[in-house]
Amino acid sequence: MKQFDGLGMGLHNISLLSSAKSRSISAENFTGEKGKGGMATEGTGQEAARDLGVGWKVSPSVSIPAESEFVLAGIDGPGAIQHIWMTCDSVFYRSLIIKIYWDDEEEPSVLVPIGDFFCNGWGKRVNVTSEPIVVAPSGGFNSYWEMPFRKAAKVVIENIGTDDSILYYQIDYVLTNVPDHAAYFHAQWRRTNPVKYKDVYTILDGVKGQGHYVGTYLAWQVNNNGWWGEGEIKFYMDGDQEYPTICGTGTEDYFGGAWNWEQPKGEYNTYSTNYLGMHQVIKPDGLYNAQQRFGMYRWHVKDPIRFEKDLKVTIQALGWRSKGRYLPLQDDIASVSYWYQAEPHASFPKLPSLDELESI
Repeated sequence: MKQFDGLGMGLHNISLLSSAKSRSISAENFTGEKGKGGMATEGTGQEAARDLGVGWKVSPSVSIPAESEFVLAGIDGPGAIQHIWMTCDSVFYRSLIIKIYWDDEEEPSVLVPIGDFFCNGWGKRVNVTSEPIVVAPSGGFNSYWEMPFRKAAKVVIENIGTDDSILYYQIDYVLTNVPDHAAYFHAQWRRTNPVKYKDVYTILDGVKGQGHYVGTYLAWQVNNNGWWGEGEIKFYMDGDQEYPTICGTGTEDYFGGAWNWEQPKGEYNTYSTNYLGMHQVIKPDGLYNAQQRFGMYRWHVKDPIRFEKDLKVTIQALGWRSKGRYLPLQDDIASVSYWYQAEPHASFPKLPSLDELESI
């Protein structure tokens, strides 16, 4: 009988035995080595532990200096990351960048600000209750995206800001055989501020190879009065040119809602579910919050969008003007696209400067 590799975990196979080896990397065990956790003699907690000594939370976190990179994890494969937990002050949500490299590649397959990766792009903590991403009070970031690798995995945090940051983190993974048909996890951040008049917002473009699209997060600022979510999301795949293969019916429809999310009348109704949500509404306060801002996610876990050669994803910013006519909007939109594909992947766009990343 074929040995269970310990991947694809869920209630359907939780009872199965496996020879896969569970490991974890944190500030208390930087290498994940067996039997080497909790041995730190110095760290961010050493003063608090001065009366207790080794084994008493001496190194619960790391300090990442401004304008530097810190390697959170370097793992020799084969295996898969199964869970990531981390937390930091919300002022660093757009200045700490998650970069993940697979199998010694030179360019990262994940390149996303930490807040946006966990659906908290606006710098204000908001909870998320979904299957692949969970944000628990208060600002506890969790990822359950399975991330297989064959040779190696490297997880890096880059602090592009001008202040040092304290980061708490834990990366749980398994060392096991990875099947030939397992693809690599990718995530990419983009922003257009503002979208040009009569233009569309591009969520993802330039993807080459075979894979499947599994998720969208949008941080959307509305710059007009009135309803803003009439725009269609479109998936162009495998040679589509002017017209896409998949075309949605409206922004709130794509995220599983309907009728402007208005319930009761005159109020947005937020929700966070296993696979979709409109979980954040930031309203103008008459003082410093000038525009409405929204956070939305859609996970294609049960309905991945599969492509053979290429993929492009866009969404329209579309509202209403006089006499029942559509109004192309000029909103501030940022996004994270999540997908799996065979390597190698095409190069990502370079992230903009810190000033252009800021969510002010």
